Amino acid sequence: MIYQRRASPLHAARAGCAAAYCAALAVCALITSNPLGLAAIVFAVGVAGVLAGVRRHIARAMLFAIPLALTIAVINALVTRDGLNVIVRLGNLPLLGHTDITLEATVYGAVLGLRAVALILCAALYTAAVDPDEVLKLFRRVSFRSALTATLATRMVPVLARDSRRLADAQRCRPGAAPSRLTLMRAATSGLLDRALDVAAALEVRGYGGASSAARAPRPWSRHDFGFLGGAAAMLALGVAGRVAGLEPFAAYPSLKLSSVPGAATIAGGLVLCALLPFADRRGIE
Repeated sequence: MIYQRRASPLHAARAGCAAAYCAALAVCALITSNPLGLAAIVFAVGVAGVLAGVRRHIARAMLFAIPLALTIAVINALVTRDGLNVIVRLGNLPLLGHTDITLEATVYGAVLGLRAVALILCAALYTAAVDPDEVLKLFRRVSFRSALTATLATRMVPVLARDSRRLADAQRCRPGAAPSRLTLMRAATSGLLDRALDVAAALEVRGYGGASSAARAPRPWSRHDFGFLGGAAAMLALGVAGRVAGLEPFAAYPSLKLSSVPGAATIAGGLVLCALLPFADRRGIE
């Protein structure tokens, strides 16, 4: 999954605003416990991926997220003893002991799995739609050398692979048992950051990102920047307001409780609207 510039409002927004948008979706998934709200976030991220032109990345992430969600649901149903409504009695199982699967544990496991799906999709949207180099530039004001070092460290993955092969060839020339992959990886990565730091210092001395970059005019804020930043703020406000005001209460133990369905539906609809509204303006996305 690699970032590629596409003609979409999310790609046209600056990296800080796009990252804040993805982070707001993830935070809402963490603070929302209602299944309607989580389903709304999953739907919003999926549609946002389609509108951003990264539906293949979202679909690939979904192939990983769905089995993980099912695994979480099954494990929670097996290991949780809370809940009043028993739906399956499995008796004594090895390692687990006396096991009764309750409706509450099954539903709560499904909610946890749905939250995991939402978080994975948010991460996939961030990876596919936010320029990593622009994100690193945000930290240049704090420490230019640190940002450049991180950039070079990620670019040195092919160098790391070559070092590992050379170390493996050298170890095979020595008598005794062959080293493990973990040993080779530890030896190859031990000097990677040091090497990247040395290269960053050399580039900085030679003027990379020096006065010419500092004198460059700052990028003006666009309508897409304000749109996605406003959408992120609105989603956070809705998520916090719903949590504080109790508009979407959900309790799994000791028995299922899902009251105020209109309030939960209102919060869910508001989250979807705030997440997708910034995509309505498609001017200047080339």
